[in-house]
Amino acid sequence: MVSFWHSALDAEPVRPPLGGSRSADVCIIGAGYTGLWTAYELARADPALDVVVLEAETAGFGASGRNGGWVLGALSGRREHWAQRGGRAGAIAQARAIAETVDEVGRVVAAEGIDCDFVKGGSLHVAQTPLELERIVAEVEESHAWEGDDELLDEAATAARVGVAGVLGGSFTPHCARVQPAKLARGLAHAAERAGVVICEGTRATRIAPGRVDTPYGIVRSPHVVRATEGYTAGLPGLRRLLLPLTSSMIVTEPLGDDTWAEIGWERSETLLDGLRRYAYLQRTADGRIAIGGRGVPYRFGSSTDREGPLDPGTVAELRARLAELFPILGDVGVDGAWHGVLGVPRDWAPAVGLDPATGIAWAGGYVGEGVAAANLAGRTLRDLLLGRVTELTSLPWVGPFARRWEPEPLRFAAVHAVHGLMRAADERERSGGRPAIVGRVAEAISGR
Repeated sequence: MVSFWHSALDAEPVRPPLGGSRSADVCIIGAGYTGLWTAYELARADPALDVVVLEAETAGFGASGRNGGWVLGALSGRREHWAQRGGRAGAIAQARAIAETVDEVGRVVAAEGIDCDFVKGGSLHVAQTPLELERIVAEVEESHAWEGDDELLDEAATAARVGVAGVLGGSFTPHCARVQPAKLARGLAHAAERAGVVICEGTRATRIAPGRVDTPYGIVRSPHVVRATEGYTAGLPGLRRLLLPLTSSMIVTEPLGDDTWAEIGWERSETLLDGLRRYAYLQRTADGRIAIGGRGVPYRFGSSTDREGPLDPGTVAELRARLAELFPILGDVGVDGAWHGVLGVPRDWAPAVGLDPATGIAWAGGYVGEGVAAANLAGRTLRDLLLGRVTELTSLPWVGPFARRWEPEPLRFAAVHAVHGLMRAADERERSGGRPAIVGRVAEAISGR
């Protein structure tokens, strides 16, 4: 199972691979959200462009078809980070651009007739302990300090939205929509092809160089090459330490009955985030299930991206246990799907979009699990950069190179697993003691987040 999302789709023929060496105006590596949005935007902006997308597997095979289905209008990286690059005005512009992207995705979904269960219900962040609530209050205060519009909810207001056990309060942002991610990826691929884009599946890029991309089926020569490989970037020569492929796991329940939903509530289809340091993320699906993600083995030695096998039973049990802590009525609920995949993490936990005019190589990614909306903004930004336009998007502070690379092995393996263990310990100590755990701050310092 690639993911439950994929298994819910009707089968389609696999697109043919590259048919031999050829030229193109733009060659894009990766048919995930970033590559597909970039191709779609370029073809719509200039129908005369010859745009080719090379995909090692099938469109949406990676994180784009495995994620939690959050079209979240926010980016990883604190606002202070963006202010360092673009000043206070730049940080606010960056936040506004990604918030507005939720509606832009919805606009294209409607215009292209993409059936992906898109519902803009916002997102809830809930607290089950006083310490979790303190952190949420601090996040809302920070949002307001940077002209954000996150709303603080008291216990009653939170419980009225969703029946999380022992909820003490939370926050709400309107800038989020729920989707079925594999449906979105498939629909976006079809929309790009209708616009004139050529997608070659089963065509792995073995080498990227200025003006060319090598594959087992031939060479694509192009003045512009876009690296849209996200968590799989580590598999390209010379880029193993650029983005760390971090794993996230998911399960989805069987459909829940009306009586169960009456007790849980959650009628507005908000996405849901819990208050733990090792957080879980959830959505109520269009067919009445709950999908929950998180946990699992976070990283494999040497930046391995092999995450296509079955999800181990221990991780499934962890996710089921967390689901039951949030909703005790689901203690014995059936699980209809379990999967995992990799996402790309930069060293400073902040995504980047850019183009090197000297080589013609462009890039986007490092979304740290928040790429469903961010990939659309990245695609529109890459469109303007590749067409030589100077726009508000090309002036955003995320335009530029990625941060310094990750440490070599075995340091990064040890550090990632140490942070994972410290976060687990911090959650346990904070829940039992009710005070901030020093190990949590140590974990944050080591990770650089």
